Amino acid sequence: MRILLIEDDLMIGEAVSIALKDAAYAVDWVKDGVTADGVLENAEHQAVLLDLGLPKRDGLDVLRRLRQAGNTAPVIIITARDGIDDRIKGLDFGADDYLVKPFDIKELLARLRAVIRRQGGQAAPLLSNGQVTLDPTTREARCGAAVEALSAREFAVLQALLLKPGMILSRAELEERIYGWNEEVESNAVDFLIHGVRKKLGSSIIKNVRGAGWMVEKAR
Repeated sequence: MRILLIEDDLMIGEAVSIALKDAAYAVDWVKDGVTADGVLENAEHQAVLLDLGLPKRDGLDVLRRLRQAGNTAPVIIITARDGIDDRIKGLDFGADDYLVKPFDIKELLARLRAVIRRQGGQAAPLLSNGQVTLDPTTREARCGAAVEALSAREFAVLQALLLKPGMILSRAELEERIYGWNEEVESNAVDFLIHGVRKKLGSSIIKNVRGAGWMVEKAR
């Protein structure tokens, strides 16, 4: 999953970026509201972490413009503004959650998993299509009696597919969900990762649709 972090505090931004990458997310980090607007207009992200006290353009204005443009990506506000009026305004402007600084990284990751699940139409903490089950908290996948630990990027590939069972995701769409801006993508990276998942869980777990991409089957 590809996350946009909008945060001007370098220490917080660095800590959150590292934690997100360790949790198998691809992270794009911008530090002011105007740059954030441009990125949100031109790139797709599966979730946004948004500070409010940004240079050049306030975070609430970024959020308002995002929703006016029809962008439905989940947004978690991360801010030092802890007044009830600020929380109400943030939620009324279209945020999905609101977390006050200082916060525990583990809580942020749990809230992020929750909003991404809801965006994908999944309420349960485990992702499953009836054939394979993925636990985002441990990065373990279960298929029949087998339980396998996935690498960070194997997890990212399988999570992207399980959030949209029955939908074909192209190579470019999977690369966008796995890699951030500054990460080099080798030409066969997706094939290598899918091969790794299949080797651990079985060749039928991920279907190849020739010339189009890959998918997991819908639950029956």
